[in-house]
Amino acid sequence: MPSGNPSETFPVRVFGGPTALFVYGGLRILTDPTFDGPGEYATPGGPSLTKTAPSAAEPKSLGSIDVVLLSHDEHPDNLDRSGRALLADVPHVLTTPGGAKRLGGAAKGLADGESFTLGRPDGGSVTVTWVPAIHGAGTREEVERITGEVTGFVLTADDLPTVYVSGDNASLDAVRQIAERFTDVHTALLFAGAPRFPVLFNGATLVLDSAQAARAAQILGARRIVPVHYDSWAHFTEGYAELVEAFTAAGLADRLDPGRRG
Repeated sequence: MPSGNPSETFPVRVFGGPTALFVYGGLRILTDPTFDGPGEYATPGGPSLTKTAPSAAEPKSLGSIDVVLLSHDEHPDNLDRSGRALLADVPHVLTTPGGAKRLGGAAKGLADGESFTLGRPDGGSVTVTWVPAIHGAGTREEVERITGEVTGFVLTADDLPTVYVSGDNASLDAVRQIAERFTDVHTALLFAGAPRFPVLFNGATLVLDSAQAARAAQILGARRIVPVHYDSWAHFTEGYAELVEAFTAAGLADRLDPGRRG
């Protein structure tokens, strides 16, 4: 596996939950926007979710956003009211096919393996490829009937390191598929936190736990892992301490980057 200091590449700002901001090829890219305050949030057809901490920033403080990578639109811990309002001012909202239909406007949804090209301010381009994500335990068909359609993304450019944004994925088999196609992942934003509910999948995790996140890092061969989606909600059962423990046990502690808060 390649080595490298995580601080030697572009910074990632993290705001709590799945929400992070980074600049790639001059494009300001935001993941799963969630900025509402603590409280109870209903999930259609599922258990309510409890947000326990405020976001580390408000949407108005972020400045302009060029692209939102939205793993899915159906759960309030991935897209809340404030996040939906923010989408109105974003030129490119990339999400699932079903999410694009529900959101309308600038939202675009493609199938796994399909790509969309974004123009860069310097005249170059960034390619975004939709990649598989399974939001729970079981086959994709079984899981999507319960927790809905989810997608991950891979960002590539001729002169930039490859970036993977996992979305709410619990499947290491999906990670293996991605690693087979993209053999040079540099930075991975891995959704983790081991969220679970007793009423769903017999209490199995809906997204990677810490040990699985470390295993995903090994499969990808990624130089840097920025974990998100492990704090600010009551259904997360593992936090940053567990991630540090798991990555240390796997000999990958030097690849773990907490990002810059706020």
